[in-house]
Amino acid sequence: MTGSRESVLGAIRGALGRDSLPDAAAETVRRRLERPTPNMVPMRGLLALAERIDLFIEEAERVNTTTARLGHLNQVPSAITDYLKGVNLPASLRVAPDPVLHNIPWADEPLLEITTGPAREGDKVSVTGAFAGVAETGTLVLLSGPDSPTTLNFMPDAHIVVLPVDRVVGTYEEVWARVRARFENGILPRAVNWITGPSRTGDIEQTLLLGAHGPRLLHVLLVDV
Repeated sequence: MTGSRESVLGAIRGALGRDSLPDAAAETVRRRLERPTPNMVPMRGLLALAERIDLFIEEAERVNTTTARLGHLNQVPSAITDYLKGVNLPASLRVAPDPVLHNIPWADEPLLEITTGPAREGDKVSVTGAFAGVAETGTLVLLSGPDSPTTLNFMPDAHIVVLPVDRVVGTYEEVWARVRARFENGILPRAVNWITGPSRTGDIEQTLLLGAHGPRLLHVLLVDV
């Protein structure tokens, strides 16, 4: 533990009047971490895959996300080209260095300009993968890391997500189970971003404004293979 972090946690413990947990309480915490149990799971999320995908699309579109179903990754370049034409955005993509995206034949659409890496000032469109999609709320879950720069989720005007359908789960609890399974050493990613629809606010006269704190557009390509 770093010195600064220990100082902060030490100050919190001091303010609470507690130096360390009693042995029994520490054991309870240890057991909970080793054998986590799910919280209440909504029945509406306990569905077969086809129904989960339908629910994900319904909930995502309800919060201003647009979606498209694709049969194969090979269809991604043409689907993105068509989407960009429809929303009048340039064919210049800042793409995450995600292994799934490496398998996309970008050269099939020669007008697409592809660069890879974290978002830069002036980037209009980003393309990323996602760790999971959650059917119960149409939410995307993205983990920060070398293959998923968080800046791509928030800086460009439009965020396009390529989501293999086998990553669509029913509930939030299933996502956390998958996160724990992936990071067995207990060292979690620095950020787990839960994104439900494009950025929005209703603070000004209760009028909904898209793109207030992040992308104005969110488009999800659900890919069967």
